[in-house]
Amino acid sequence: MGFAIFMHRSDSIYDDSPAERYQFPKFYLSRAQSCIGDWIVYLEPAGVKGSRGYFAIAKVQTIKPDPKVDKMFIANIEPGSYLEFPNPVPFRDATGPVERGLLTESGTLARTTWAVRPLSASDFDRITARGLADDIQILPRVEEHPAISGFEESQTAFVYDQPRDRIQLVTSRAIRDRVFRKIVLRAYDERCVMTGLRLVNGGGRAEVEAAHIKPVEADGPDIVNNGIALSGTAHWMFDRGLISLDDDLRILISRHVNNPEEVRSFLKPEGFATRPVREKDRPHPAFLQWHRDHCFKR
Repeated sequence: MGFAIFMHRSDSIYDDSPAERYQFPKFYLSRAQSCIGDWIVYLEPAGVKGSRGYFAIAKVQTIKPDPKVDKMFIANIEPGSYLEFPNPVPFRDATGPVERGLLTESGTLARTTWAVRPLSASDFDRITARGLADDIQILPRVEEHPAISGFEESQTAFVYDQPRDRIQLVTSRAIRDRVFRKIVLRAYDERCVMTGLRLVNGGGRAEVEAAHIKPVEADGPDIVNNGIALSGTAHWMFDRGLISLDDDLRILISRHVNNPEEVRSFLKPEGFATRPVREKDRPHPAFLQWHRDHCFKR
C-alpha cells in the first residue's frame, strides 16, 4: 500500500466521479494497484482555467476492469472517505513544486508528470497539512487525544507516522462535519438557499448550517454537490421531508405541511432556491432525487 496522486479535471473525458470512482487506462494499472486500501490526493491540472491544484483526498477501496470499456479500469473510492480541502493547495509555491517527489536530482521538475503516480509520505503530509490549514483550530486539544500529534504550528521533523496521525483526524466525523460546513457555506456565500437570508450573529459567525442532501447515514458523501446552506428552521424542515428541491432547484412543499401559506411566505417568493456562487457547486440531481424518494413527504 502507498499514497498516490490521481489527476482529475471537472471536464474530464473519463467516467470520473471523485467521491465514487476514478476511470483510467491499463497503462496506469500497476501504479493504481499500489494504493489499494490507502489514500490518494486529487490534483486538478495546472492547465485548467482556475485550477484548484491539490483539492481533495480519498481512499481507494478496490480496482476492477471497467465492464463497459475495454482496457479501462475503475478505482472505486471507499464510501465516506472523500474530503475536499477547505484550502486547495497550488501545484507550486514560492519554493517550487509542493510535490517534492517530482524534482530530479538536479532540482528541476521532471519532464513527465503521470496522471496516476506514487506520492511519498512526506509529500502527502505536506499537501494535506496545507489543505487543512484553515481548520487547524478545530482539531482536538492535546489533552483530549494525547496519542495524536503532527499538527504543531512549528515545523517538526518528519516521521512516517505523521501522515497516519493526520488520517486519524480527517476520518473523525466531527472534523469532517466542520470541513463540510466550511466548503458548503463558502459555496453559497453563507446564505440560506431556501429563504435567501444571510444572517450573521454578533460574533461574526454565519447563522446558517450546512445540510447534507443525502445524509451520511445513507452513505451520502461530504462533497459540496451533496450540500446546501440552510437556516435552522429550513434545515429542520428539509431533514423531515417537509420541503425539498427538484432538479431545477424549484422549492417543493409537502402536502403534509398543515400551514402551507405560512411556510410559503417564509421561503423565497420566486419559489426557487439560491444557486451557489459557482455553477459547478450546485446540488447533483442524483442526491436531490434521493431526497425526494426517501425523505420528502409527497
